[in-house]
Amino acid sequence: MTIAIVDYGIGNTFSVAAALQRLGADITITSDASIVQQADRVVIPGVGDARAAMNELRLRGLDTVIPLLEQPVLGICLGMQLLCRNSEEGDTQCMGVFDADVVRFDGPLKVPHMGWNTIERTVGPLFRGVDQGTFMYFVHSYHVTRTEMTVALSDYSGYFSAGLSRRNFFGVQFHPEKSGAAGARLLENFMSL
Repeated sequence: MTIAIVDYGIGNTFSVAAALQRLGADITITSDASIVQQADRVVIPGVGDARAAMNELRLRGLDTVIPLLEQPVLGICLGMQLLCRNSEEGDTQCMGVFDADVVRFDGPLKVPHMGWNTIERTVGPLFRGVDQGTFMYFVHSYHVTRTEMTVALSDYSGYFSAGLSRRNFFGVQFHPEKSGAAGARLLENFMSL
């Protein structure tokens, strides 16, 4: 099984690659649309600015390829947000896989939301063996509100979507590659989909 990690010049590509390799995955870091299309699994990592990230995906032609993929796809942090309809960050039109909007945190707590926080009300195969109330590692200033596609919640100035799922597409707002054994279990679950 080959996992393509989408390289669009932004993000935590190498830490995600290292986490998957520790689990025995055969990974390819690529910005080549044809390689992405042929991979058994696709991961969209992400740390950074939504507008810059979407510009890079468009330059590589990946913004139109990714939404049509039929194999399991996992967006991590910004990668999940880019799979949504649009983002308040830079008023950015994203890929529209998830019918949801990305908004900035608006509350009394410090932004960005950074550090360990629990995930709750987890459902679906991505969270198999991950206990309710498990701590995962977050770093983000923008979030997706609760939707019918929400498969995990976290609370920071109110509940937000810590996980999304639609058909073969999955997204997590936290960083599984930085979340210890629970994050590794989630990545293993993705590899077994």
